[in-house]
Amino acid sequence: MKLTNILKAGALAAVTALPTFAMADAHAINLRATANSNENDEDYDGLVVFKNYVENASNGAITVELFIGTQLCGNGEECIQGVADGSIDIYVTTSGGAASAFPYIQIFDLPYLMSDDRIAEEVLTGTNLTDNLRRRMLADSGDTVRLMTIGNTGGWRSFANTERRVQQPSDLAGLKLRTIQADLAVELTQALGASATPIAWPELFTSLQTGVVEGTANGITDIMGMKFPEAGLQYLTLDGHSYMGAIWVMNNAKFQEMDDDMKRVVVDGFAALQQATFASPKRKSIEAYEAFVAGGGDVYVPTPAEKQAFQEAAQPVYEWFESNVDGGGEILAEFRAAIAEAEERVNARRAAELN
Repeated sequence: MKLTNILKAGALAAVTALPTFAMADAHAINLRATANSNENDEDYDGLVVFKNYVENASNGAITVELFIGTQLCGNGEECIQGVADGSIDIYVTTSGGAASAFPYIQIFDLPYLMSDDRIAEEVLTGTNLTDNLRRRMLADSGDTVRLMTIGNTGGWRSFANTERRVQQPSDLAGLKLRTIQADLAVELTQALGASATPIAWPELFTSLQTGVVEGTANGITDIMGMKFPEAGLQYLTLDGHSYMGAIWVMNNAKFQEMDDDMKRVVVDGFAALQQATFASPKRKSIEAYEAFVAGGGDVYVPTPAEKQAFQEAAQPVYEWFESNVDGGGEILAEFRAAIAEAEERVNARRAAELN
């Protein structure tokens, strides 16, 4: 559903090298930023970096208030509505949380397209993909919702469950898997033979504990951060089927009312935030994997042949995306082109590094 329809119904030391601007009291800017997560999450890490950067680089002309959890809004649709109407200035969501307003953002849930962190980060920093998505989202929201950057929240999504080791798609048959509340995630789960049950994130622990669902698709930092092993989650298969993009949006009117100096501070702040969210899951995952295994968890890495079997089983999802998402074919082509461009650049750097 288009958003237009929805609307109707760090460190101070590091800052010494940054540009600073004299504060004008009459034009002080306050930004209300929210994330429906907690202070152990990569989204929070990113916001702390953003807040530190913009407040210091603007010499206090910009202040940032952080609202972590559901203080301002409770889910993706509600929060994006808040960004559109200006009650929220900055919000971070997953592709699933933004799918009702911008269905094409589900490209980040298409499985097995990006191979690793270097490729994914090059796609998000070195190609035109984000700029193209920004233009689409502005147009579809009536110039109210501005995509600022895309970072990471939790690494890579993999299958985890309470019942058994999963080595190939047939091992998922019959499992009740929690999905995000987006059509593409449901389609993928069903294509792999499991039963899809969309459940809100805050309800997942209890749903695993009571058997309402028997598995989920998440990264290890989310699994351990939410203490899912205590709810019975013991089997993790590192198929890494999708990169968990963090979609950072801002009220466009709030951005446009700033002068060029303040706009520069904000976009540079989002660049710093993006780098922080790229790095945070890598560091946190080390201890998370250790804790998962120490608690009796089983971690399985599919062989190349098994990974290929997952990829082949997931093919109907691409057809669904092209047929059911407005402009899906064009957007998927843009995504594939961005990935190919990123692979060429990264592989060239790798070759140089090996010489």
